[in-house]
Amino acid sequence: MQKLKQWIAESNRIVFFGGAGVSTESGIPDFRSTDGLYSQKFEYPPETIISHDFYLRDPSYFFRFYREKMLPLGFEPNITHRTLAQWEKDNKLLAVITQNIDGLHQKAGSKKVLELHGSVLRNYCTQCGKFHTAEFIRDAEDLPLCSCGGIVKPDVVLYQEALDQSVVSKSVEAIRNADLLIVAGTSLTVYPAAGLIDYYTGNRLVLINRDETPYDYRADLVLHKRLGEVFSQLF
Repeated sequence: MQKLKQWIAESNRIVFFGGAGVSTESGIPDFRSTDGLYSQKFEYPPETIISHDFYLRDPSYFFRFYREKMLPLGFEPNITHRTLAQWEKDNKLLAVITQNIDGLHQKAGSKKVLELHGSVLRNYCTQCGKFHTAEFIRDAEDLPLCSCGGIVKPDVVLYQEALDQSVVSKSVEAIRNADLLIVAGTSLTVYPAAGLIDYYTGNRLVLINRDETPYDYRADLVLHKRLGEVFSQLF
């Protein structure tokens, strides 16, 4: 912790790359823990339901699952979100790169947020392009239909869909320019997102995760701790 505090104090181009573990302490379950989304029993595997093909084949089932398991409304930012927002205010943070779709970084006050997998807060009609809120999706009885009759699709990246290349490019640029890269709350098993770490060429790569990751051996500092435990000492 002392080494991490020293590096943070000495840095003014911090990039934070976070996954589901960032939001678990706000009450949002992560995907791969024993009580997470991937361990629960459904008629189909979650990877199948939240795929592009399944969305096209059975949108009603997709939206039932999406409302119940993937629409995290009513949650509040935690100490990690708030700390990152403060670093941005202090001009120490270049960017937050997140795999999460919950919008909690922005709710905490962060503005330099790159959402690799989109956001549940952005929803657009597939026919006319009109914007709709997350509450519109939540409150629809079956398919969320726009006034024009088109289906309103969340702006989240499903399996089989490509990442937004402009977001990827900005993420790569931020990582290349970082003087401290903190990777936290992610298993680093989902690609192409996990591969972004390869663009960091500095010598201050910090991994914070409850469990080991495939990238631990490459890190300059590894903390196998809960994020709340770490960031409560950094705020």
